Amino acid sequence: MDAVNALIKTRMASEHAPRIPQVTAHLIEAGGKRIRPLLTLAAARLCGHDGDQHIKLAAAVEFIHTATLLHDDVVDESNQRRGRPTANLLWDNKSSILVGDYLLARAFTLMVETGSLRVLDILSAASATIAEGEVLQLTAAQDLATDEPVYLKIVRGKTAALFSAATEVGGVVARAPEDQIDALRDYGDALGISFQMVDDLLDYWGSDATGKNVGDDFRERKLTLPVIKAVAKANVEERAFWARTIEKGDQREGDLNQALALLNKHNALRDTRAEALRWSETAKTALTRLPADPIRDLLGDIADFVVARVS
Repeated sequence: MDAVNALIKTRMASEHAPRIPQVTAHLIEAGGKRIRPLLTLAAARLCGHDGDQHIKLAAAVEFIHTATLLHDDVVDESNQRRGRPTANLLWDNKSSILVGDYLLARAFTLMVETGSLRVLDILSAASATIAEGEVLQLTAAQDLATDEPVYLKIVRGKTAALFSAATEVGGVVARAPEDQIDALRDYGDALGISFQMVDDLLDYWGSDATGKNVGDDFRERKLTLPVIKAVAKANVEERAFWARTIEKGDQREGDLNQALALLNKHNALRDTRAEALRWSETAKTALTRLPADPIRDLLGDIADFVVARVS
């Protein structure tokens, strides 16, 4: 990770536009768990990679992730990320969008340097899938007709796609057998789904882990899994409440407390937690198809860590 961080610092530099490293450093140096690049490093080492190509891929994965955060904060009109003001708040929307574009370009440069068309195919497809997931969320997030299968499509797109690509390219760069690459991809997919479900849950439970305020998703009218579960069990009066606050955006004082009461009434938070735990177990089951190794144990620990935030 030290090597990845050093490479990130080098590649986010810009001779002609000093705002690029300023904006990038504000977000990258704010902390974060760096789970995605760690997954690439661990997958490659688990599969016996002894070169340095996985360093470039891990940095590329982090650049893609950072670019999506910069773009997301503009789309969501967010003013806080990881407990700090967002880049679009400190600078402006144009800077956030353009710096995000720059980081995506840097990511593709790193991919090309590995000389692997397959790696380029996996990460470029993941980048497109992330964008698809975000667009789907735009159209579905404020529609009470959105159900759990649609939610899963959104999550697989905007979050799990990069988790699964991060682990898959680690196996590819190590030239692992296809069954091991498949296992790594399945592990990343399930881990990413669990990760996003936990994030959606923490928005209502409250935690420093997300750097968000309790109820941000509610205020932004995002129909995440806890609300979808509550809407599915809602009576006529409760459905009218969700239609007013989520679909129409007519939110009043006390509405967040009312939303929390309905989520608890229908056990939506408990059931979301249970589902996140199931996906974490699915991720760990995928690991059993990989060789026994301390790094495999580390990947299992990461699956436990993701859900430990709501345990």
